[in-house]
Amino acid sequence: MIKLVVISGCSGGGKSTLLEELSRRGYATVEEPGRRIVKEELAGQGAALPWVDPVAFARRAIAMALDDQALAETQSGWTFFDRGLIDGAAALQAATGEAVLETLRDRHRYYQTVFLTPPWPEIYVNDPERRHGFEEAVAEYERLTAAFPEIGYELVILPKTDVETRADFLLRRLAADNFLGTKRDPCRS
Repeated sequence: MIKLVVISGCSGGGKSTLLEELSRRGYATVEEPGRRIVKEELAGQGAALPWVDPVAFARRAIAMALDDQALAETQSGWTFFDRGLIDGAAALQAATGEAVLETLRDRHRYYQTVFLTPPWPEIYVNDPERRHGFEEAVAEYERLTAAFPEIGYELVILPKTDVETRADFLLRRLAADNFLGTKRDPCRS
């Protein structure tokens, strides 16, 4: 069974905070590719920034997500990703019109259920790595809510609540999926 779980959704919706909580509880986590890229590009005066060259940024995010996924596949137990390959592919497809998502339908799969943080204006803030406004974050969220199901993932919207309750909700959902055997591994017949 695939144990690579994506937490995606609206920018500023609490993904990174949730990953910190899951890490605190002993789970393996992977930081968002986009944030790592922005930090590297800003430190080196690079141009692969989403507000400068969104295509170069998306291509770097895809490459980084593929590396992250390959490394995580060598680990046992659940690994939680703050965004991942599908997020980068959806951004590239939106920027170029290339049918990138369809190529991922049967390749480089994550766990069947993807957890999404919904738009949450009360906690949304800008920072050096997140310069876009809330409206752009909502548009991205809407693209993602279409992209994941398009290639066979089930979406679960995380509740707008404190981080401990959110983590409990996510872990209970994974335990129920596996106890009930309701999820079919997309890579096995």
